Order: sequence, then structure tokens, then C-alpha cells
Amino acid sequence: MFQKRQLRFIYLVILLIVIVLIYKSFTGPDNAPPADEGELRVEVDQTSDEAALKPSPAPVYVVVYYEALCPDSKHFVIRQLKPAFERAPALMEIQFVPYGKATTTTKQDGSLAFECQHGPIECEANTIHACVIEAVHDPKTRLEMVACMIQDNIMPRDAFQRCAREHGVEIESIQKCFDSTHSAELLKLHGEATHALRPPVTFIPTITLDGSQANQKSLLKDLFGGVCQVAAGRGPKPDVCK
Repeated sequence: MFQKRQLRFIYLVILLIVIVLIYKSFTGPDNAPPADEGELRVEVDQTSDEAALKPSPAPVYVVVYYEALCPDSKHFVIRQLKPAFERAPALMEIQFVPYGKATTTTKQDGSLAFECQHGPIECEANTIHACVIEAVHDPKTRLEMVACMIQDNIMPRDAFQRCAREHGVEIESIQKCFDSTHSAELLKLHGEATHALRPPVTFIPTITLDGSQANQKSLLKDLFGGVCQVAAGRGPKPDVCK
């Protein structure tokens, strides 16, 4: 009888130990209550909010109204625009408008005719520039193509072919563009954008920064400084401008 009681006592102790171990396994650090997960989510959300509050300036929108055979346009693209972009590509978003002081006429048959300040060759070159600008989406490659072609645009088609090979740009689709009526439609759109400028264009190239034509003479000599001035006006001065 005593042995039976002793065995029951031992079984009871073992049962209690098992219950305690099971309880601890459910309440240990690896099984923390959901509140901890909630705390983690709050910390992540707070971090995201802080990041969103940090200044993240958009690039300055630089629009270049130019002509393919204009010496001043050539000088600006090669001496100001390209170096400024290479120095701070994240600070600038560039749009090209190749038209300048040209005129557009719609003929009786509905086709378009252009007269350009530097003659028919410039009209052809402007048209090729328009096709390249539409087709090349990478900002760096687009700028390199424009700078390469404007370097020597006397023979526009040859300049395009040479620059396309040099910068790895696909040729066929762009060539189809300027051999079709689509190229004339593109050039007409560039003309409309140019004529819409207020005040109207009086000098080529004309540069706008975030839509403003202010400080044209200064921009033609120091585009990078002008871009930095606009960027700094939005908030903290970008490090690249310091």
C-alpha cells in the first residue's frame, strides 16, 4: 500500500513538471505576444515617415530651345549643358526643342513645309534631332547624341549615323522616323512649343529653368550655377552645389 502511494506521488510530481515545461514553452521569448510585432510595425512606420519628411528635391526642369546649325546653340550644348549634366545628372531633367526661329506652313495638300534661320539643311537637321529626341529615352545618351550631332551638322544624315554608332543607338527606327511624315509632325510640335513661350523667343538658344526665362545671359555663361540657384531656392542647397 505504501509503495502504491509512493508511486502515485512520483507520477504526480512528474505530471506537474511536464505541465510547467509545457507552460514555459508557450510563454518563452520565441512565443512573444503579438504586442511586440505591433511595436515593430510602429517603429518601421515611424522610420518611413521620417524618410518622407527629409527633403528630396526633384530635378530642375531644363528646356533648351535651339537650332541644329546655330553656333550659339552648339556652344551652349557643348560648353555648358553637357558639362553641367555630367557634373550633376540627378539635379537636371533636360528637354530639347529643336526649332528656333523657324516657321511652319501647311500646304494645300495638308503636308508641312518649314523655313529655318540657317536654311534647308538646318530644317533637315532639326527634323533628325526631333526624331532622335523622341526615340532615345536614356537622358545621358540623348544628351550625348544631341551634343555629338550638333558638333558637325552640315551633313545631318551622316552626323546622325556616325553619332548613333558611336553611342550605341539603334539606327533603323530613327531613320524611318525622319523618312516619314511623322518627323514633320514632331518638328511642328516643337515649333508650337517655341511659339508658345512668353516672352517670345528673341535669341537662340533660349533656356528655361522650371519654366522661367529669367537670367538668360547668365545661364548661357554659367548654366550649372543657375541650376544650383533654382535648386537651392526650394530648400537646402544640394551638396554638389556647395
